[in-house]
Amino acid sequence: MIKKKLVALAMAAIMTLGLAACGDGDSGAKEEKGTEEAVQQETKKEEASEEQIVISVGYPDNPDTSHDKACTLWKEKLEEMSGGTMTMQLYPSSQLGNTNDIIDQILAGQPIITIADGAFYADRGAKDMGIVFGPYLFDNWEDCWKLVESDWWKEQCSLLADLGLTIVADNWVSGTRHTMTTFPVNKVEDFKNKKIRVPDNTIQTKGFEAVGATATPMALTDVYTALQQGTIDGVENPLHVLYANGFQEVAKYLVLDGHVLNFATWCTSTDWYSTLTDEQKKWLTDSGHEAGLYSQELAADSDEVSLKALKDAGVTVKELTEEEKEAFRNEAISFYEDPDLTKQWSPDLYQTVRKAMGK
Repeated sequence: MIKKKLVALAMAAIMTLGLAACGDGDSGAKEEKGTEEAVQQETKKEEASEEQIVISVGYPDNPDTSHDKACTLWKEKLEEMSGGTMTMQLYPSSQLGNTNDIIDQILAGQPIITIADGAFYADRGAKDMGIVFGPYLFDNWEDCWKLVESDWWKEQCSLLADLGLTIVADNWVSGTRHTMTTFPVNKVEDFKNKKIRVPDNTIQTKGFEAVGATATPMALTDVYTALQQGTIDGVENPLHVLYANGFQEVAKYLVLDGHVLNFATWCTSTDWYSTLTDEQKKWLTDSGHEAGLYSQELAADSDEVSLKALKDAGVTVKELTEEEKEAFRNEAISFYEDPDLTKQWSPDLYQTVRKAMGK
């Protein structure tokens, strides 16, 4: 690109010099100098536009897990689409800090992308988005993808962008969230007064309180010891996360309650994102979408493998009947009626979201 423009400018310079030879000498010299400056300016513009953009991607998942593999594909696809002018540096295992730490860096305008969900966005001011992490909101994964394609979701993403966070991918799967405990859970009443570790956000805290548990926010890295010492009685997460952290060694019961279908999004700084060209934005979002489809495949495979591994490790697995799961769902409906939440939400939000999914 640069070479072609330099050649064109050089030809223009030659023609200018030729004309100058027939006229005033000083005028020709000025024309030559002006042409040289134009060449230099054009070169600088081209070099600036083709300078490689490096994006840091931080996430809590360990290397070789589903999200890490999908991020590697995202990096490859972005480099391929951009011709190498955009690339990513991956930072798994919370190397850039926990999710809230990274979001703080993003809001400061850093070229960073991190994985987050409605629960975190609710705590950052997009209150209505928190509902997508509510217990038993979705009946199946198809409901999730219908919601992501809805006008309601697009409106929420626009509001979030105004708050400084732009979502660049929203079709990733973290997995179906289940609960592993140090005590058997056969019915929803078994959660009463039990301490269950949750991520540090209001939505998930309220979600477990709705089924009678004592929600205990805690860093995932502290959970193993807390289970071992009896500080907490259980932990919830997708199966592959539970297994990867070795919780089967200190918690021998698993209830497949499927309380949240955890679709994941990736966000970045609105200010930084606005500095990209339309083409660069498209490369980033298109490659992120492709990687998201891959993450859906990986999550399904990973859950199957992880469940078998947990059983092989001696974990007693409780699969809920439809009737038992309905009892969990009925108990959790109080979440959507919690005045601490509804006073922050738009009127009739639960009904609005269900309608957006075609319910």
